[in-house]
Amino acid sequence: MKYFLTGATGFIGLELTKHLLLEGETVHALVRSPDNPILPNHQNLVLFKGDVSDQKSIDRAMEGCDYVFHLAGYTKPWSKEKYLPYKINVEGTKKILESALKNKIKRVVFTSTAGTLKPSETDEEIDENSPAPEFYFTEYEQTKREAEKLCLSFVLNGLDVVIVNPSRVYGPGQLNKSNSVTLLIKKYIDGKWRFIPGNGKNIGNYVYIEDIVEGHMLALKKGKRGERYILGGTNASFNELFGLLAEITERHYRLFNLPLWLMILFSKIMGVLAAGFGIEPLITTPWVKRYNQNRVLTSKKAKTNLGYSITPLREGVKKTKVWLESKNN
Repeated sequence: MKYFLTGATGFIGLELTKHLLLEGETVHALVRSPDNPILPNHQNLVLFKGDVSDQKSIDRAMEGCDYVFHLAGYTKPWSKEKYLPYKINVEGTKKILESALKNKIKRVVFTSTAGTLKPSETDEEIDENSPAPEFYFTEYEQTKREAEKLCLSFVLNGLDVVIVNPSRVYGPGQLNKSNSVTLLIKKYIDGKWRFIPGNGKNIGNYVYIEDIVEGHMLALKKGKRGERYILGGTNASFNELFGLLAEITERHYRLFNLPLWLMILFSKIMGVLAAGFGIEPLITTPWVKRYNQNRVLTSKKAKTNLGYSITPLREGVKKTKVWLESKNN
């Protein structure tokens, strides 16, 4: 089989590409830079220069393929071009879907985010049927939700599309902003992280990278057309996460709570620098507020309908620790 894939140089996309190649599949990857050294050197990986804003390059790369994995997206918290998140996440998705319809693709798996789901009360589990939030803090969540709606509109036009919603992904792979949880684990191991956001009680959902890759394949093979599936992992508060890190790494650092007001003040100062001097901020005020929401998720639908399974957080963090230590040797 031939697979067209966007986002092959991203954290999830690269691991999915490697998985497909190991299975003996052919991958047509749309990339901005074919010379990127992180891309595997494999005879079944065919690189096409272009991006999701260029319809011609999409059509050329997708020709002759059976299935599509669309993972590319603008995930940064800030952009000099305010229109860029919409251009990539919404208009780019529309171009992918139009090409898939034209090329008679058997199925498209669109990678969204669990951020399109509403935040939860402390102990309230959110699933795919939970109502949408009244508003989104970030353009990333907003544009991803609009892209989901686009996917559903193309389903009505005859295209087979399945949506997956990953939560906070971590594990072996690229150490970039898309793999921020693993970066945090690394900094903790190295003694370079001494803060707990807020009071540490906010809950997030953490999913191991291998589960996400397998979840994408299950969505392709077993997902129901027009449905979306939460690909999540373990629900844990910041206090629980850092407690687990201390136990597994045997490094019991003194950590300091970073009050929400101070985080917002810091983000606003970076916002001023970004607006005045074009300096990319580490985080913006909307993203600070987003990470202080509770995200208690359930992947029951994916487990029941797809056969999805979850690596427990303790096991996943142990594997990540071993991988990080192997990189330092």
